[in-house]
Amino acid sequence: MTIALIVHGGAGNWRPGTDADALAGVTAAVAAGRLILEAGGTALDAALAAAVALEDNPIFNAGTGGVLNLDGDVEFDACVMLSPEVGKTCPSVGAVSALQRVKNPILVAREVMEQTDHVMLSGDGAARFARAMGHADYNPITAARHADWAEKKARLASATDKDSHKLCAFLQAHQEYAGGTIGAVAVDVHGGICAATSTGGMTLKMAGRVGDTPLPGAGTYASRYAGASATGTGEYVMRALSCKQISDEVQKGRSISEAVEAALDLLTAEFQADVGLIAVDAQGVPYANHRTPHMPHAYFAGTGGIVAKMRVS
Repeated sequence: MTIALIVHGGAGNWRPGTDADALAGVTAAVAAGRLILEAGGTALDAALAAAVALEDNPIFNAGTGGVLNLDGDVEFDACVMLSPEVGKTCPSVGAVSALQRVKNPILVAREVMEQTDHVMLSGDGAARFARAMGHADYNPITAARHADWAEKKARLASATDKDSHKLCAFLQAHQEYAGGTIGAVAVDVHGGICAATSTGGMTLKMAGRVGDTPLPGAGTYASRYAGASATGTGEYVMRALSCKQISDEVQKGRSISEAVEAALDLLTAEFQADVGLIAVDAQGVPYANHRTPHMPHAYFAGTGGIVAKMRVS
């Protein structure tokens, strides 16, 4: 079985001068997960090691450095999903939504999966569970994110376009305001597949908004055929169940690249969606593509080196 790991750092427009930092961040995340896979570790541990590395890097919109909602708070969504165990049909999954004041929401999602009978915890209930699991109170707001929030909220308030009062229309017209997401998908030596996705959501989102990230099949999915993670405008991804679509296409016999392109084609045809996708199939073949200006991503497969890109082309 070929081991593999692919990560993304969010789709959209990246600020000038940050390309090198973004590429260094996704490369370091793959390196952290690769050490685990090469030692015979699980796809779960590898994907989460990569996701934590990205959550702890303040240039990405997850964990420390998550973007702020309209009220000036950070509300996290995260999901971990594992391909079914031998002899079973359904995958394992844990998720959190609208979770505040933790350092690593992806680890809380794992504990929902492993320590409870539930699939998702939300809001205050998720925060209470995180504290019970030993996650200390943590302020993820950086000075840079707070300054961005203040500037963007002021621009939204002063916009004069007839549709600018509609937040979704405003964000679509100004992709630099979108938040982005981080994601990791791994295949281990035993053939296990894990997908992990974490996000602060969209800048200026309404309080309580939940995107595609924590919804199994939408922004995160893992089966015995493939695993996938999405980034971009979640309202479109959750309508299309894009990550499950990728797995379904692979199950039908399509290659991982064909499956990802089919999912992107649907999102483009239906919504003109600004979305990016990463995926890996059960043979350890990684693939990424996006319909946004940038999507920092990195991957390795087998004994090959780590490849990092801001754009696919």
